[in-house]
Amino acid sequence: MLKLVCFNLTEKASLYIHIPFCSSKCDYCDFYSIAAGSLSDEDIDTILLTLVKNIKHQIDYFNVKEIPSVYIGGGTPSVLGRKISVLINALNNIENFSPQEFTIEANPESVTEEFLEICREGGVNRLSLGVQTFHEPSRIAVNRGRKLNNNKNIILASKYFPESLSVDLIAGLPFQDEKVIAEDIKRILDFNPAHVSLYSLTVEDGTPLKEKIKTKSVTLPPGDLADSLWLTGKDALLKEGFEHYEISNFAKPGKRSLHNIRYWLMKNWIGVGPSASGTVINENTGTAVRYTYDNDVFSAKSVCEELDKKTLLKESLLMGYRYVEGPDLQLFRQRFGRGVEDCIPQTMARWVNKDKMLFLNAFLTEAFEELEGQLSMTQS
Repeated sequence: MLKLVCFNLTEKASLYIHIPFCSSKCDYCDFYSIAAGSLSDEDIDTILLTLVKNIKHQIDYFNVKEIPSVYIGGGTPSVLGRKISVLINALNNIENFSPQEFTIEANPESVTEEFLEICREGGVNRLSLGVQTFHEPSRIAVNRGRKLNNNKNIILASKYFPESLSVDLIAGLPFQDEKVIAEDIKRILDFNPAHVSLYSLTVEDGTPLKEKIKTKSVTLPPGDLADSLWLTGKDALLKEGFEHYEISNFAKPGKRSLHNIRYWLMKNWIGVGPSASGTVINENTGTAVRYTYDNDVFSAKSVCEELDKKTLLKESLLMGYRYVEGPDLQLFRQRFGRGVEDCIPQTMARWVNKDKMLFLNAFLTEAFEELEGQLSMTQS
């Protein structure tokens, strides 16, 4: 359980729940997960009820009065099948549990009508479907699982969540070219999603994909082509009326992800499950506490750290400019006692007519250099 000084000021916080189960692990994934089939039904029940126990503890600990959004991710929550009812029923028994947005992740390979029915009846109102690609050579190359020639499960998902289906795709996978990514977008649009996340493949240290690239058993598209693949997908989505509202996210008008927007604007969230983290902000001091749970399905241990004002300010810029509207300027000023334009006036002037979201790394490099310079002058 959490052990830190609680400032007891939180009124509203989003909730993230990490389900640490998958049927198999993709080679590019560095999230914590284990094979669902390696545990008994009783063990799974225990783990799910422990998650809820920790949620209740945090609600009390941080004095949370409202949970505006919930996101159940992983891992692959859909591998739980009917077992997901253990978690959803327990959540709905929490006092004042009525999130505006309630999202759950699923994979087409494991989603079933029973799972979808339980989710919808339990108040889930948004489904995030991890397609990644339909291209079988690309799926095989990264150990993504069964081929998706049969669209039955995706059709089923769009039937249960016709106005709130979100789909994940990845650009830059092995064997992808512009024809492949265009076909992926075309097939996805047949299911009328409200939201599409289009990610550029990131090769993380310690993953099987990193080793395969090192040994040259797998080859990725070169950098320029990988960028071109993502831009091809972006252009296709914009043409179909999607808004590019965050670096990797596109939505039909009115269908942006509330939960993710709260992350990008650095608003409070609590998290449970192996490797999950939470960040709770003291608006009086412009500081925060962050805690991260161990990678252990039976553990409730977490490591806590305090974020000082400088760290939280930099994170607010880093996250806020991922979002097309940028940071919440009023919240930023209230939290830190000065506006963004006061913190980085020269950078803001240079970037006034440039796309900060599209060239985020370059913008932040300049912003942080200026911010550090201001701080060093203040301290000298």
